[in-house]
Amino acid sequence: MSYRAAILLLRDNKIALIERHRAGLHYFTIPGGHIEPGETPEAAAVREAEEELGLKVAIRKLVAEGSFKGDPQYYYLVDVIDGTFGTGTGEEMNHINPEKGIYQPVWMPVSQLLDQPIKPREMAELLVCFVKEGWPEEPVNIHG
Repeated sequence: MSYRAAILLLRDNKIALIERHRAGLHYFTIPGGHIEPGETPEAAAVREAEEELGLKVAIRKLVAEGSFKGDPQYYYLVDVIDGTFGTGTGEEMNHINPEKGIYQPVWMPVSQLLDQPIKPREMAELLVCFVKEGWPEEPVNIHG
């Protein structure tokens, strides 16, 4: 089983995403990655933000949790503390790997989320709702 922690970073009504080109497919994912043994989901989310986006972030709150293809997922709303967007130094960010494809950090207007291939889709739908209606008091449960 693979546990994953991801961040929800918004600025000027845009959300940070990772644009992917892999195996002939084009889609977007929410920045994040696998939780290492002994690491908390919060620590993994912070680490992944720095690796993928080049940003130091602070966790504001857990917004959603659940599973995607049977694997536990955690989504945290974050604030930027320091760094420069697009300067991530994670292994996947530094080169093109034919097996893993291309990873490119991008800002996408929240208004376009439902028109794009976002994975997981349910989280994209929730994001649009949260930005419009406010963040939930308690984490919502998702099933991707």
